Amino acid sequence: MIRNISSVVAGYSIFAVSSAMLFILTGHKPHGEATITFKIATAVYGMVFSVLAGFVLQLIATQKTLMLNYILAAVIFGFAAISLATASGTHWTQLFAMFIFAPVSVLGGYLKLRGVGD
Repeated sequence: MIRNISSVVAGYSIFAVSSAMLFILTGHKPHGEATITFKIATAVYGMVFSVLAGFVLQLIATQKTLMLNYILAAVIFGFAAISLATASGTHWTQLFAMFIFAPVSVLGGYLKLRGVGD
């Protein structure tokens, strides 16, 4: 049980820290206006780290199903939805998290279960 919880926390931490680092290192505001180029770059960057988050989750959990990946996706979606409801400014980052990054995190778990990277 502790291993499962830790795996979800680790997966979310990878997603959240990588997201924060993107905005810190680029100097962009996460709820500010952005160019289409930066939005596309953010989408690609976020997908890479979302897949990594799901993959690492499976490395830690050593499960044979995607259930914990679905939980991770729900956590990513849930926090983004809360941010969407409470934050001011533009909401493109929350929408990306909800409708791109959360589902893509399941792909990371799928790839691990299929033996990619072993």
